[in-house]
Parts: sequence; C-alpha cells; structure tokens
Amino acid sequence: MKCVQCQTDNILSDRTRNSGRCKRCNHPFVFEPTTVTDKKLAFTDPFFKKAIENISSQNMLFFTHKQFLYFIDQKLKYRVPPTTWIVLYFFYSGVVGIFALTWATAIFPSQFAVVIPFALYNLIWIWRVFYDSKSPAQGIRGRKNNAKLLQILGGIILVLGISGSLIFDYFSGYIVAITLGLFSYWLGISQKNRLHEISEVFIVNAAQNDEWLQRWQRVNGTLEKLLPAPRQEALRASIDPEVSAYSFDRAIICDSDEIAQFLIANNVHFENNCAILSISGYPQSIFNTVIEMLRRNADLKVYALHNASPGGVGLVNQLRTNPEWFTNQAVTIFDLGISPRQILATRDMFVQQSQTMAQIARQLPEAVRQSLTTEELAWLDAGNFVELESFTPQRLLRLVNYGLAQSGEPQGNEGLILVDNAVGYGGGYVFVSDSFG
Repeated sequence: MKCVQCQTDNILSDRTRNSGRCKRCNHPFVFEPTTVTDKKLAFTDPFFKKAIENISSQNMLFFTHKQFLYFIDQKLKYRVPPTTWIVLYFFYSGVVGIFALTWATAIFPSQFAVVIPFALYNLIWIWRVFYDSKSPAQGIRGRKNNAKLLQILGGIILVLGISGSLIFDYFSGYIVAITLGLFSYWLGISQKNRLHEISEVFIVNAAQNDEWLQRWQRVNGTLEKLLPAPRQEALRASIDPEVSAYSFDRAIICDSDEIAQFLIANNVHFENNCAILSISGYPQSIFNTVIEMLRRNADLKVYALHNASPGGVGLVNQLRTNPEWFTNQAVTIFDLGISPRQILATRDMFVQQSQTMAQIARQLPEAVRQSLTTEELAWLDAGNFVELESFTPQRLLRLVNYGLAQSGEPQGNEGLILVDNAVGYGGGYVFVSDSFG
C-alpha cells in the first residue's frame, strides 16, 4: 500500500514492523485491508483518498455525509470488471478440461466424459452470474455488467461448444452447447430489461461511513468540503434594509435541509441569482425575511427540488396550499424533480424500497395522487424511492443548473410539461421536467 503522504510503497511486513506507519515518513495508515473480515469492505488509504478527491472534484465542491455514503458504497460494490470474469472463466475451463480427460473418462463413456463436465461447469457459471445480475447488493453498474456478461458467456459457450462438438463429432455436445448458450444469452437480455425492477441496498451503513471519515480526518486533517449536519439558528440574522428591499426573480425550494445547505455552500444562489430555502424553513435565521422578499415579486418563478419519494412528490402541493408559502399567489412553479416518471425513464439510479414508504405513498392527499400517472403511483405504492443525495455533487449541480436554464421559455420547451394550471389554488402554473440526467 502506498503512503498518501510520501507515495512510498509499504508491503504488509513494512506496515507491521512500523506499527501501521510508513517506513519512510512515519505517517500513519488509516486503513489496513488485511485485517477486515468482510473483504467487500477492504480498501487502502489511496483508494479512500481517491474517493474524496473524486466526489469533491479535486477539492472544489462541497458534499454531504450521505453523498459520500452513496459514493463509497458504489465504489466498493463495483471492483471486478467483466474482463476479469472472462479470464477466470477460461482459466477454470482448462482445469475442468484436464479433469474431464483424466478422471471423467473412467466414469462415463468417452463422449459424455467431456460433455457432462462442460454442461455442469457452464451451468454453475450461468447461475453465479445470473444471481449477481439480480442481487440488491450489486450497484446498477454491476448488475448491468453481469447482465452483459451473461450474453458474452452465452456467445462463448456457443462458439466453444459447437466448435468442439463438430471437431470431435459429439452430437450430444452440440445440443448441450446450443441449449446452454442460447439460455445464457436470453437470460442476459431478460436481466437487462428488468434492471429497473430491482431495488438496491447499501453494503456500507451510515455509522460505518461516518466512522471512516472521522478516522481519516484524525490522521490526515479536516475535510474542508465535507458539510456538517445543517443547523437551525434560533436568532434572526440582520439583513441590510437596502438588500431586503429588493427581491429575487427565482427561488429553489428543497424538501430537505441537507440539499438546501449543499446548494448554498456551492454558491448556486450567487451563480443563478436565486433564493434557496427548504420546506422546513432552512436557513431559519433569514427565512422570514427571504419569504417577504419573494412575495413582493409578481413575476416570481419557484423551482421545487425533491427526492423521488412520497414526501418529495407532495412538495409542489405544499407550496401551493400551505399559507406559509404561496397560497393564492399567481406564481409559476417548476417541478425539477426527482419525479418517479424521471426514474422510470432513466432507469440508472440507486432505487431503494421500504414498506414505510409504501404506507406513506398510499396516504398521499388525493390532489397529489391525481397529479401522478398510473405507472408513477404503482412505483411509489411499491415502496420505491430515490434520494437526491445519491447523486454526486458535480452531477446534481449540473442537473439543477440545466433545469434552471430549461425554464427560460417553458411553453416552447419540450422538456417541460404543463401539469397544472393551479386554478384551484388561486392562479399560476406548474411545470414538470420529464428528464433528470
């Protein structure tokens, strides 16, 4: 393992002899992969440092604890590329071939001595790859690769099996190769088509993630771009009267304090000249003042940014009906997402499933349920949800900026759909984006 301080390579004996420190600069190693029981969670200091650099875009962007949890979880899930499995397949094929020639011929007739081990060997591989292609503990990328690997495996079985059968005149081998090859290829196509139906689970829990970050910072210093938990300040901040006399043309309302804090920390409000608030009133110290400023603008545009969850899809309804927000005001609301329709269209996100979410979805107000399609309701009622913090900072900021840019001419933009003229709420319009990355 290389030292992150001086880049010196330290083998296990070096690390052991120096009590877990670098043999050259004496810098402590934070992680020791050889002592980890669950090898899926074994990694080195350079691996963790690289993850921090990637999620922060080389220390340029702020990120939350949960964003890092999603990021490190995906990194640990996907570490074996399909090419490695193909190499292992051919290696063990040689082992099975030797067994068939030396031992199986003593048990079976010469023809079946090769065909039976070939069939059993490939059935084991097909089952193993198929299992991984539908495992909730695999990331979306891993499941896609395993579905693709099933197709590749089917092609290899067809080529090797048919060629060998023709060379050695094994009719039974020809039938077995055709059957297994086509079966594996079909399974691969089937799994690709149903990737969106498979929910995902974490292999890293939040407590473990926080403990890793704390250990890293004790040895390597504070992570400046790691955001603390958002705090609600009880005292009202003083704002210059000249500033508060103005208003914002746009406002982003988030369904979580963490996302509002993330956007503010990354200067989205400065770059887009917009207010950023959460539905719960973050940041509390300036919330009332900002709301007053927003209500003074007759041309205000509001952007709802939320999780694809029962609480998230109800955000627009809250903004329209809650007296603390925009009841009886003719404001245009853009639903940036994430909406279930965007998940169903993209099918490339960390989808989780929870019975609690299913119960909450069934109890949504009728006005919210009527605004959703049949497919969206089925998706929510099954307990599915996607969190905004599953997106990396760079991707989430890009998507927010794209959504803001899309709204320039909503009536002429095919990416924004008018879903509600808000007549029952006192005027205004509600647009929803039909894509999210």
